[in-house]
Amino acid sequence: MKLAQWLRPGIRVKRWVLFGIMGILLIVFGIIEFLNKMYYNIYYIAFYIFLIVCGVFAVYVSINQGMKAVIALINQGYLKVSFDSRKLGNLIYEKRLLVKGPKIVVIGGGTGLSTMLRGLKYYTSNITAIVTVGDDGGGSGALREDLGILPPGDIRNCILALADTEPIMEDLIQYRFKEGRLKNQSFGNLFLAAMNGISDNFEDAVQKMSSVLAVTGKVLPVTLDNMVLKARLENGMIIEGESNIPDKSLEFKSKIDRIFIEPEDAKALKEAVQAIKEADAVVLGPGSLYTSIMPNLLVKDISNAIKKTKALKIYICNIMTQPGETDEFKVSDHIKAIHKHIGERVLDYVVVNNEKINNDLVDKYKLKTSHLVFCDEEEIKRMNVSVVKENLISIRKGLIRHDTEKLSSVLIETIMDKQLFYDRKKILEYFYLSERLKENRRERS
Repeated sequence: MKLAQWLRPGIRVKRWVLFGIMGILLIVFGIIEFLNKMYYNIYYIAFYIFLIVCGVFAVYVSINQGMKAVIALINQGYLKVSFDSRKLGNLIYEKRLLVKGPKIVVIGGGTGLSTMLRGLKYYTSNITAIVTVGDDGGGSGALREDLGILPPGDIRNCILALADTEPIMEDLIQYRFKEGRLKNQSFGNLFLAAMNGISDNFEDAVQKMSSVLAVTGKVLPVTLDNMVLKARLENGMIIEGESNIPDKSLEFKSKIDRIFIEPEDAKALKEAVQAIKEADAVVLGPGSLYTSIMPNLLVKDISNAIKKTKALKIYICNIMTQPGETDEFKVSDHIKAIHKHIGERVLDYVVVNNEKINNDLVDKYKLKTSHLVFCDEEEIKRMNVSVVKENLISIRKGLIRHDTEKLSSVLIETIMDKQLFYDRKKILEYFYLSERLKENRRERS
């Protein structure tokens, strides 16, 4: 390990090394001077004993605090690294900078949110995921009905995305039973339900599961109230239940007019509101506009905090339209829907896909009446929202998804250039993130 790697700023180990050296010097000086004196009196004896005691105390404090600093670097944050491939000095340095990285709050639900979190955790450990609890379908819906708990599915996925776990543990958490009464139920959902049984509330259960899985950052349910999602269609019909809304919209061939929640005055977690206030950036999505993102924004404490925060506010638009939710929507229509529900001027940037797909995929999605979301840039600019365009498509199992690394990179670049660049206190983090982005580009190329 090179000495230069320990001399870089930000690792908080050098100070304790120097303090320990000072303590050793005091001890040595006190002992030598005490032995060299030919005569003694009570004042000389007391003075040199005082020097030696101070030296011992300094050594003790330096060892204690130095070990704490090293342990904090190891336990906080997340770094994709092995001891065989990196120097310990680099590990400590990068861990420290991850801990000091930008504060990012992500809001949403579904698989899109967890996909993004997997990429963001390599740039910062200051991540807070605020997750919807309106899900009433699948295994989550069954547990919600049987046990009276908030739906665990989206929260489980976000915890797993931010966790530092072995592959076998990830397989275990995601495992779904194939037979019996637990058929199609996820072990992770049952794990979180069990945690809820031994905890004071659902928030406490989420935190305990996060601790067990060594989660980077925090995962928070948007509310602890038993929130039910409802929609009014353009034909006036009211649909209850997150899982029913898209289906009924298609069945009655009527688009969604407005989404609302019950109870209307659902209370957000104080920790979630505080995270938004302190954030460098608040990111909405990716995910289903009406059933994953919007339910969080309809919690008044959350929408009010977003309006007041000085953080950069970024919306990640879906790549494809969603049948029953955003049929024929352009990017501007997504933004208009957000403005309609919580007010205008709540977004600074929208991240949109700029990549085309091959004809086979186009035809496949046309069968599902789903199309690439068109970016009508001029209309978006008229709403005072800036556009960030990037090739973001990843094809997995024949399905179009956001590319984890590309999406996280474009978010970090936007936060760096539009927020951190103007904050003198975070110039070190700015240069570190620049290096991380360069490394990731080299690894992808």
